[in-house]
Amino acid sequence: MSSLNKKSTGLILSGGGARAAYQVGVLRAIAETLPPGCHNPFNIICGTSAGGLNATGLATHAECLQNGITMLESVWGQFRSHQVYRTDWPGVIHRAVRWIWTMAFGRLRRDLPVSLLDNSPLRELLSAHLPLERVQQSIDNGFLDALCITASGYSTGESVSFFQGAPHLSGWNRSRRVGVQTAISIDHLLASAAIPMLFPAVRVNREYFGDGAVRQHTPISPALHLGAERVMVIGVGGHPAGPSREKTLSYPSIAQIVSHILSSSFTDSLEADIERLTRINRTISLVPEESRHLLSLHPVDVLVITPSAQVLDAIAMRHAESLPKSIRFFVQGSGATKRSGSGVLSYLLFEAAYCQDLMQLGYTDGCERKEEIRRFFNIEEAATPEPSTSSTTASNVVEFKRNEA
Repeated sequence: MSSLNKKSTGLILSGGGARAAYQVGVLRAIAETLPPGCHNPFNIICGTSAGGLNATGLATHAECLQNGITMLESVWGQFRSHQVYRTDWPGVIHRAVRWIWTMAFGRLRRDLPVSLLDNSPLRELLSAHLPLERVQQSIDNGFLDALCITASGYSTGESVSFFQGAPHLSGWNRSRRVGVQTAISIDHLLASAAIPMLFPAVRVNREYFGDGAVRQHTPISPALHLGAERVMVIGVGGHPAGPSREKTLSYPSIAQIVSHILSSSFTDSLEADIERLTRINRTISLVPEESRHLLSLHPVDVLVITPSAQVLDAIAMRHAESLPKSIRFFVQGSGATKRSGSGVLSYLLFEAAYCQDLMQLGYTDGCERKEEIRRFFNIEEAATPEPSTSSTTASNVVEFKRNEA
């Protein structure tokens, strides 16, 4: 088993529905930077919403990073929307009628979930592909310190980070942020991925929970609470080219407004938290080394990888026709199939061709950042040895530079 170095390393996988396929491509590029057969290099894995599903996939295969990524590639690369939510006409119409009735007259029964889509197929998919008992095995065998899944409580309004970890870890209680140690279950994953209104809330213990990105104002903090000294963040928001303010004559469509709300949940908090951590690191760098030690201050290394351009919506538009007809029928009136509202499609389009394009984009972006990834893990690529007298070409040797701390 190879060891990268002694620094505790956290991985943050943000939410974003089908956009989370991008993260799998980035992870593939990371795996290619590390030695073949390397175990999971992240002591602490934190995920929210669909990112939580990827995080759990890695945690269940922590003994071999390659195996975890291969499993995720297989699932995302063959995805169909009906594996995540019901797309058959009876199921879609029944859910729509119940939604309209509830809006007009109230709930028929207090125990019936109300949402636009029925995501019961997702429970079956997760149960089939995520052997959750292996999370504890990874912890017991020293391949993992903690898996953390964040959800948002509808009653308390708190961002609750459920984590399964080593015995020395303990929970935390901050303003609107709570860390609770527990065994991660399918319910935790479904709760974290329950996009408000689209998917039903999930009851965990005494409270109903929804998508963890909604009230998660500090997405990086759970990893730090769990002991991470450096963090890698793989987001799905992209970097807009600039504040382009074009003159708009038409009123924003429903899909455009919903896309705006989703982006504010999945992207804005993460970007703000990264900026905050960067400022803190800059402030700590001004403090003399001896004073940092006395005050227990240390900077946190951060590497952020997000889509190279704001192209996810454009990719979704190219694959709009692959959305099941039943779903396309109900969303086209909202403007989701038009360019201005394509952001909604990018979250709901759990179709193989779209997901494969996102994985390819993630892989390309990850490959372009491989030098930064090497620096993050303190990896040095040794010079290629002189070729021997034989015709065999010597391959580059990758060595790991251990942290002296």
